[in-house]
Amino acid sequence: MSLLISNIGSLVTNDPALGAGPLGLLADAAVVVDGDRVAWVGPSAAAPAADEHADAGGRALLPGFVDSHSHLVFAGDRTAEFSARMSGRAYGAGGIRTTVAATRAASDAELNANLTRYLEEMLRQGTTTVEVKSGYGLSTADEARSLRIAAGHTEETTYLGAHVVPPEYADDPAGYVELVTGEMLAACAPYARWVDVFCERGAFDGDQARAVLTAGAAAGLLPRVHANQLGPGPGVRLAVELGAASADHCTHLSDADVAALADGDTVATLLPGAEFSTRAPYPDARRLLDAGAAVALSTDCNPGSSFTSSMPFCVAVAVREMGMTPDEAVHAATAGGALALRRADVGRIAPGARADLQLLDAPSHVHLAYRPGVPLTAAVWQGGVRRV
Repeated sequence: MSLLISNIGSLVTNDPALGAGPLGLLADAAVVVDGDRVAWVGPSAAAPAADEHADAGGRALLPGFVDSHSHLVFAGDRTAEFSARMSGRAYGAGGIRTTVAATRAASDAELNANLTRYLEEMLRQGTTTVEVKSGYGLSTADEARSLRIAAGHTEETTYLGAHVVPPEYADDPAGYVELVTGEMLAACAPYARWVDVFCERGAFDGDQARAVLTAGAAAGLLPRVHANQLGPGPGVRLAVELGAASADHCTHLSDADVAALADGDTVATLLPGAEFSTRAPYPDARRLLDAGAAVALSTDCNPGSSFTSSMPFCVAVAVREMGMTPDEAVHAATAGGALALRRADVGRIAPGARADLQLLDAPSHVHLAYRPGVPLTAAVWQGGVRRV
């Protein structure tokens, strides 16, 4: 069945060949969906007929958000840690171990139910593509089952056995790296597309991160890196050197880091929910954009440092605190996320793209930043099927 969505007040295509500016904006527009793909885009007056019709009522239509960084396979709650942090305690990587204990103790059914709940929560806010990492099992069996559960919901799954060193390897981090690059990798690779590592003080240093990413690549997984969140370090330049699709966080960057991102193909994925929830300095998106680096926005949804599933919230924070314009933030949350996942079929509304669309209860995409905290998602189509 084909669907015509007409009377779109403002259409974000993310295709400059179809409309004005980098967002490819069209006014008084229409979109035709055929099956799970976009078949036609143009002015409402020229729209072809379709089997079904939806009237956008002059509202804005955007691509579904592409959330390229999340940690959704977990159990438990870190409310006490959050409360302590809001009282002045600094954030560190060690809190991850609390979630590891709860996740190991949970059943497959409990983990799957939690994952389903958060994916549905994201969908109601306009997110149609989600990357999901492991990283809260940190044993061969628990990492493999986390990825198996995630793979039942998304094709964008990431092996993050190198999240932190678990307690049982506290005195033998080299032994844990050996496990991550050997037996655990072999068990997890069939369920993963990506390999990731938390290259940070309190987690894994540059040499350890290189070993993890190199082994993952040899197993057919594509690299991405948690880089430069808690302080300066080698993560960003290692990501660029190894051709990683993204370096995520990018909060503490040197001039050399920025130049490497601008000169390479690695996307700087910024995660403002983490800074909001840890009272850390926000990454300087303006500096990256002005240097010519590609930028994505993502939620980093996880129970410790960024327990938000809301891409609209991240857009608003990026505009208010990180030097982005509303156009840049929306682009980063859609096309930028697609680039960070090396996807050409999502993050845009153009013929041949997957029909992942969100209708806002607003006349313009700017309202995502202009009306922070307001639930503006009026309808969502995922693969051409209306889901909200």
